[in-house]
Amino acid sequence: MYFLHAQGFNIILANPGKAKKYADALNIIHKTDKSDATMLAHYGCAKHAVVNYWQPEALEIRELKALIRRLDALESNRQREANRLEASEFSNVSARVCQSIKVTIAFLDDEMKQLKSDIDNHIDNEPDLKRNRKLLESIPGIGPVLSRELTYLFAAKKFNKAKEAAAYCGLIPRHNEPGKLKGRTSISKLGPARIRCKLYMAAIVAGQWNKTIKRHKLTLINNGKTPMQAVCANMRKLIHICFGVIKNQEAFKLQES
Repeated sequence: MYFLHAQGFNIILANPGKAKKYADALNIIHKTDKSDATMLAHYGCAKHAVVNYWQPEALEIRELKALIRRLDALESNRQREANRLEASEFSNVSARVCQSIKVTIAFLDDEMKQLKSDIDNHIDNEPDLKRNRKLLESIPGIGPVLSRELTYLFAAKKFNKAKEAAAYCGLIPRHNEPGKLKGRTSISKLGPARIRCKLYMAAIVAGQWNKTIKRHKLTLINNGKTPMQAVCANMRKLIHICFGVIKNQEAFKLQES
């Protein structure tokens, strides 16, 4: 994409799900490279007047994105190795296998520690990123782990409203009313799951130490919401607060009731 943009092409990033539905509407049955290219060309023409062309991020944002994605990959690998070690020790397999897994985990731990340091240094060397991270960490419940993710998110994605940020993270309510089950809602779970996972833990912590979030949680529970529904609502509330401090460039201030 970066090469094509440098050559002067206008680029549209199409949602794969929406592109597939567009193909279904055209009754495209056979899936080949040629039919896919034709369908995407028609899709681009149809959406030409209603979408924004893709613009590459600044170099410092691209570097931060690459570092965070690498850290996320290592964390996933580390978890898999930890699961393998637990299974190996439980089944009493070869000691050599357990040793190999432990060596791999130690290597991953060292590399993750170095990557976290590199990410922190990169953010500290960019005034805008550093300021935004400090603003995010002024919110009780937002710690170093989540602030890394959200610093990149709000730098790379230009949200106009708080609900756009919540929708991107998959936190907007979605009605789920099959058959006689009326009134059921859940979050959409669209967008990056890694951010939702970290937001979940942040919402749990904020529910104890952030008076605004704690008040919100108690109000929801008193109104009949389940604890899980309250946590999901607090995740969305946190994203709204994060959007607000970044947009207004002001540290979080507790609103007294």
